[in-house]
Amino acid sequence: MTDQDPTDHRKYRAPALEKGLDVLELLSAQGEPMTPSQMSVTLGRSVSELFRMIQVLEFRGYIEQSPDGYRLTNRLFTLGMAQAPIKSLVDVAMPAMRDLASNTRQSCHLVVPSGDQIVVIARIESPGDLGYSVRIGYRRSILDATSGLIFYSRSNRRTRKHLHENLVSLFGDAAVAEFAERAVAMTRGAHVERPSDFVIGVTDLVAPIMGSDGVIATLITPFIEQASVVCSKAEAATLLVQSAEAISEQMSAVSQA
Repeated sequence: MTDQDPTDHRKYRAPALEKGLDVLELLSAQGEPMTPSQMSVTLGRSVSELFRMIQVLEFRGYIEQSPDGYRLTNRLFTLGMAQAPIKSLVDVAMPAMRDLASNTRQSCHLVVPSGDQIVVIARIESPGDLGYSVRIGYRRSILDATSGLIFYSRSNRRTRKHLHENLVSLFGDAAVAEFAERAVAMTRGAHVERPSDFVIGVTDLVAPIMGSDGVIATLITPFIEQASVVCSKAEAATLLVQSAEAISEQMSAVSQA
C-alpha cells in the first residue's frame, strides 16, 4: 500500500490519519492480535511508518498489547453504541431481555449486523448458577453465525443485494450460494434453532427483531440443557419469540414518535 494512488482524486489527504485508520481496519478485519511486523507485511508499509501510529492508538485507548500482539479495545465499539439508533435499541431491549433471562433461567444476547459481521451489543447473564454468554463487542462473520442466516433472509431487497455482493467478494460465489440457500431454508419459522458450533450442549435459539424496512437485530438465547429443568427448550423458544416481537413493536413506536 502506498501513500499516492494515481486513481485517488480526492482534494484533501491526511496520510498520517489514513495510516492509523488502516491499522484499526486491519485489526478489525483480522479479529485476532497482530504484531507490528505482521501489520507491516499485510498493509505494505514499513514498521517504522506504522510505529508512531501504533503508539498513538495505544495511548488513546483504541488498541492494546496482548501476548500475541496488538488488538482492538472496545473504545470504537463504545463510541458506536452512543449513536442514537443503537442506543435506542439497547434501551428498548434491555427490560425485555431481563424478563427473558429471568423466565428461562438462561442468558440472552442482542446482536446487530456490522458489514460482513455480526456484533453483540448487549447481554443479560443467566440468573441461575449455570449459563453461557459472550462478551459485548464479540464479532463473527455473518457467513458463520446463526444470526447471519436471519440477517440475510429477512433483510430488504436492497440490503440483501449489498450484503450478497460483499460476501461474494470475500468468500466467493460457491460459499455464499450455499449460505443463501441455507438461510432461506432455516428461517421460514418464527425463530432459528441450531446446535452451537462452539460449545457442545448449547443450542442457539435466535429470533429476529424487525423494523419498518426489514430485520434490525436478533435476540439470542444460547440454551443449555440442565438436569433441573426450569424451562424447556420449546418454552424458551416461545418466550424468545415473544420478547423479540415485543421489542420490534416498541422500536416501531420509537421510530414513529
